[in-house]
Amino acid sequence: MTLGPRLISLVALVTITSCYPQQPRFAPDDFTRTHNIVDTAILPLMEKWDLPGIAVAITIDGQALFFNYGVASRESGAPVSEETLFEIGSVSKTFTGTLAAYAEVLEKLSADDRPGQYLSELRSSPIDQVSLLHLGTYTAGGLPLQFPEDVSDEERMLRFFQQWEPDAAPGAQRRYSNPSIGLLGRITALALESDFVDAVEGQLLPELGLNQSFVRVPEHVMARYAWGYSAENEPIRVNPGMFDAEAYGIKSTAADMIRFVQVNIDPSQVAWPVQSAIEETHVGYFRIGEMVQGLGWEQYPYPLTLERLLAGNSRTMILEPNAATQLTPAQTPSGPTLFNKTGSTNGFGAYVAFVPEEKIGIVMLANRNFPNAERIRVAHEILEQLAPVGTSASLEGQADGESGGTHNRDEGGRWDPEDPQDRDDHEGRQAPDQAPVN
Repeated sequence: MTLGPRLISLVALVTITSCYPQQPRFAPDDFTRTHNIVDTAILPLMEKWDLPGIAVAITIDGQALFFNYGVASRESGAPVSEETLFEIGSVSKTFTGTLAAYAEVLEKLSADDRPGQYLSELRSSPIDQVSLLHLGTYTAGGLPLQFPEDVSDEERMLRFFQQWEPDAAPGAQRRYSNPSIGLLGRITALALESDFVDAVEGQLLPELGLNQSFVRVPEHVMARYAWGYSAENEPIRVNPGMFDAEAYGIKSTAADMIRFVQVNIDPSQVAWPVQSAIEETHVGYFRIGEMVQGLGWEQYPYPLTLERLLAGNSRTMILEPNAATQLTPAQTPSGPTLFNKTGSTNGFGAYVAFVPEEKIGIVMLANRNFPNAERIRVAHEILEQLAPVGTSASLEGQADGESGGTHNRDEGGRWDPEDPQDRDDHEGRQAPDQAPVN
């Protein structure tokens, strides 16, 4: 028997933890209000998109609240909790950016370095004319969203980059690309004299205090690894692909991801060099429309309207080249700033957003891929209601006369599993794993 989201989710399971002991605990009225805000936003979302389960984590002034809905597996009926492992898709790119910044802080590489300094096979090819910063900000000059289907091993990967021909000068356009961020991750691992997965799991994640996040899920925690669900309601998980670990390979929990958000809100919680690496990922390098691209994170002046946030995460931004303007010098945010990142695999959908100056952030992890615009709309709705008094008025004032990106497909509730953005957001091609037997 399959339990629907309406039955499972009428009451969310909620946990509160505090990152800062000096902060007062949530008063009962505050807790009830927050719980109602989240329920009001999430329950209709589950109904509309038939989400098997979703874990929502919110941080307010250093306190983490967890709201867990539905099931991690429709076959077993196991409930979602803040310890359930979800595929976070392209949110993984924020970890790749952090690892690259970590290597730079350690003086193992420089953002101005060229790929051929680490991969001799790429010397004197067009890709060797771009910098590591261009790779990390998708501004190399036209690297595609995905590798061609036949790029399945190291030899073919190197041949792809050797033969690649740019269609724009480095830094002139942003074209979102798994091969781009993937090559940065591979080079970062070489600079650290490590394998990428070993560097992430053995160095970065432990130093961030993330003990339940993995690229390779260990056998002893597989029972907590949710099953994702395809458009046909088949249970699936991500399959290996070229640069999968670097671009979309991390599996994490709501508890770990809200910890990651809290560390990004207040990097002083972790020691050098990770503290400096996180601060580096908050630097903006290229402006594309109203979005500023950093290493992994995409940022916007805050407060901002929903229309602006949707424009920065639109299909046009994901699937097409967009003119980029380099910020010279690179810019650390000078005022309140919202950082965000979407992520998906065929069976999972994730969204993370936070505003350091307001000490507020949200993580949404679902075991079905559903439209980015829906995730962003709901997260924006929740954050706007939890933000300090006056933010809503500021947002209303911005709305007059502004135009955002087109998102009629999502507004109309239409869902096309064959569309590249709807199908897998921007992750690698995947096929279903064998369904669970229990």
